[in-house]
Amino acid sequence: MNPTTARPAKALGLFTLSMISVSAIIALRNLPTLAKNGFSIVSILVLAALLFFIPVALCCAELASGWPKNGGVYAWVKEAFGEKAGALAVWLEWIESVVWLPTVLSFIASAIAYVVDPVLAQNRYYMLAVMLTVLWSGTLLNFLSTQTSGWVSTLGIIAGSLIPGMIIIALGSMWFATGQPVQLEFSTAALLPDFSSLSSLSYFTVIALGFAGIEVAAFYVQDTENPTRTFPRATFISAAIIITIYVLGALAIGIVIPKEDLNLASGMMQAMTEFFKFLHMPWAVPVFAIFSVIGGLALLNTWIIGPSKGLHASALHDDLPKITQYTNRNGSPIVILLMQALIGSCLISMNLFIPTMNQFYWIFQVQAAQLILLMYLMIFLSVIRLRYTQPGVQRIYRIPGGNYGVWIVAGTGALFCVAAFLLGFIAPPEYQFDEKTYTLTLLSGIILFSAPPFLWQWWRKYLAQN
Repeated sequence: MNPTTARPAKALGLFTLSMISVSAIIALRNLPTLAKNGFSIVSILVLAALLFFIPVALCCAELASGWPKNGGVYAWVKEAFGEKAGALAVWLEWIESVVWLPTVLSFIASAIAYVVDPVLAQNRYYMLAVMLTVLWSGTLLNFLSTQTSGWVSTLGIIAGSLIPGMIIIALGSMWFATGQPVQLEFSTAALLPDFSSLSSLSYFTVIALGFAGIEVAAFYVQDTENPTRTFPRATFISAAIIITIYVLGALAIGIVIPKEDLNLASGMMQAMTEFFKFLHMPWAVPVFAIFSVIGGLALLNTWIIGPSKGLHASALHDDLPKITQYTNRNGSPIVILLMQALIGSCLISMNLFIPTMNQFYWIFQVQAAQLILLMYLMIFLSVIRLRYTQPGVQRIYRIPGGNYGVWIVAGTGALFCVAAFLLGFIAPPEYQFDEKTYTLTLLSGIILFSAPPFLWQWWRKYLAQN
């Protein structure tokens, strides 16, 4: 994702830089998926932060400080491996956001259902209609200026993520402190993931998706006060804040809703219904749902325009058909936005054919995570390669420890990407997938969604020769 706001004239301090990372990543829609892991989510998130979140943030900071060009991921990977590789990287960033759309849209549609009638959250035709309406409305909004969509995201993050997040953590704490029935096991054994079961480790794949957007803060390294000192500290602080919010929010849901009854799309509203029933405040459920809808819309708005602008930078280098270069008078890449909405509509329609909402939500989470993991793998490899091919380029921030340090940091992240990518092919038993169909679906999706840049390059070469 690329920031669309102007760079601040004043140097950014530790607190501001930390908050940029937090606001770019925190999403309440992730809480039900995290809650499925029970108490072990604490150790899973800490491991994911050490092996993935922090390495990505540090690598992106070095790349952004050495190659502060428009295009972000596209520019970095292009410097390391050439134009074709850069085009593939930014395409993966964009197509991942498209494949991810069904998850956030189903979250929004489920929250809207709790405003009207919670039963609607199980109605496929209601879910499809609302998801399509929200998707196309968000697309049309981004035909307007970046400033218009920008303030929508800013207000939405405050009203729809920070406030509801604090509420759900407070209610979970109250539920636990007053001795209500707890659906989780709190013990040393429950704290550790089941490393003997590969299916339980597949959650590392979707947790990587929950950290997507880490690279946003890297774009501000040029404006950071004493970046060599400030950026690593801000990364660790933001990691601690994100882990704390995710852990407390997930546990708040997990203590009140049994794992087997938890719905991935509407799990947060399931928990809030129980909390407010306990408080004799049923009227508060639709109010909370409205705030959740606002947060979901803000998140959707950010991800509709961000990756599209990155892909547009690639299109301007003829890495896509010329029609994708077209923008309207407000500078919005409307052809790319329309492509995104059309593909998203096709994916959303799969809701009518996939047996359960949990299966629908899970498979798109995993597919999106696998695509973004491939992009992050290219980032890790790029920062290593550029240390050797362009050692003389001045970097405001460098990963400490010389070349050994960059191999440790980027190597750790790269290994995590490969492991999490492969674990995604293992279906958790609670979702009752047919294993062969599940694996074949994901593998086919990776090939299908990754193919367009290669096909376009082949077509260009064919036209040049004929």
